[in-house]
Amino acid sequence: MRPMNGDYPRATAHIGGHPLHPLVAPFPIVSFIGAFVTDTMWLASHEAGWATASNWLIGVGLVTALLAAATGMADYLGDDRVRRIGQATRHMIANVVVVTLEAVSLFVRLGGGSEMIGSLGIWLGGASVAILVYSGWLGGELVYRHRVGVRDPQEDEPAASSPKFSRDRR
Repeated sequence: MRPMNGDYPRATAHIGGHPLHPLVAPFPIVSFIGAFVTDTMWLASHEAGWATASNWLIGVGLVTALLAAATGMADYLGDDRVRRIGQATRHMIANVVVVTLEAVSLFVRLGGGSEMIGSLGIWLGGASVAILVYSGWLGGELVYRHRVGVRDPQEDEPAASSPKFSRDRR
């Protein structure tokens, strides 16, 4: 629902008015989904390269998840209106669960070798992907339904008195 004054919940972490969370969030998502894919390839072939790729993807995902969490937390704590949206809290909790599952997966893999992919890793990765789908849906709700971090379109329109830009230009 659009506020009467066009004042949407703002993204606190931004550069030049562009929110940072949607910029960095795709990196851990792609990394964790990629790890699930490479785990599946390892299960099919038992080639060591797939296990190595999974480990690297999970590591990259965990590092970039810290960046996504920092920017997301800045947005969450920076505007009380964001915290009052139930989907924002569920989005955050879901992502914390994914990061925890992936951290456990990497710890187990590094301690037990690639054989841990077949016994535990694939299950943790599959659960992470399922939770990411849910979390992504919630993130979309925050942007498209609640307009978190979306600028008021009137802010982007040039001033009516500006001779260089005219609304009537066709």
